[in-house]
Amino acid sequence: MTDHELARPRARERARADAADEWAPKLVALDIDGTILDHDQHLSDRVRSAVRAVAELGVHVVIATGRSLHETVPVLDRLGLMTGWAVCSNGSVTLRLDPLRSAGYEVADVVTFDPKPVLTLLRTHLPTALYALETGQGDFLLTAPFPPGELEGAYTRVAGSFDELMAEPACRVVVRSPEHTSDDFMALTASMGLHGVNYAVGWTAWLDLAPEGTSKASALERIRARLGVDAAATLAVGDGRNDLEMFSWAGRSVAMGNASDDVKSAADLITSPVTADGLAEVLEALLPHPKAMERRSIGG
Repeated sequence: MTDHELARPRARERARADAADEWAPKLVALDIDGTILDHDQHLSDRVRSAVRAVAELGVHVVIATGRSLHETVPVLDRLGLMTGWAVCSNGSVTLRLDPLRSAGYEVADVVTFDPKPVLTLLRTHLPTALYALETGQGDFLLTAPFPPGELEGAYTRVAGSFDELMAEPACRVVVRSPEHTSDDFMALTASMGLHGVNYAVGWTAWLDLAPEGTSKASALERIRARLGVDAAATLAVGDGRNDLEMFSWAGRSVAMGNASDDVKSAADLITSPVTADGLAEVLEALLPHPKAMERRSIGG
């Protein structure tokens, strides 16, 4: 990694251990937005090449994102990942990638919940917010169209009523209130005492709700167990508050330089921002070629 990265004390201790045991991950979990893609949805050639190179080493590269199934698959295609696993909808949906299937994947796990109690509570506090319910098939039922560029496409439709929205089992609920800030949402969720769900506040006034006990980490743990990977041989890279559980789960965690301070403080290391190919810095350090060996190890 570059000289400007900020290592926490725990990471520096791990650096000394890494020098002795040459730690290398067997499973790498990668967030998409703000990590693989920048906020203009750009994927750099360097990042794509680094992801492919690590996968070709035999490391299990697992995409772990808040995106729905339909929003995740095109990114897998852009990366050229055709086999393995992907976690969608903040852990509510897990895909097994299989190029022999017509869609290129099968849905391995889906977790849903009854959204009525939490939607009723949220609407009391946020009557003008936009609400979207994601089904286990990756489709969205909306109360009204979201801002341009958010939840658009063939997989969205507007519900006839709020009651119709609450009647559907949900794998995720999205709450969007353009008139509020991310800090407003943080304060609101803390004061409301949301029960029976997992939730994460985004970098805008965006709230993701998932079934209780469900997160990127819970889905990744099931994948890790299926693959027989040692818990310590896992690496996670992300930039959002929905990556915090994933950081705690991973043997090593790296926050992107564009992450908020609370996310950075939860990680072992901080790499460069997504606009400076920070993910590539992390992945290239895992490669056994001269260019990678010149870089500092991810342990410190």
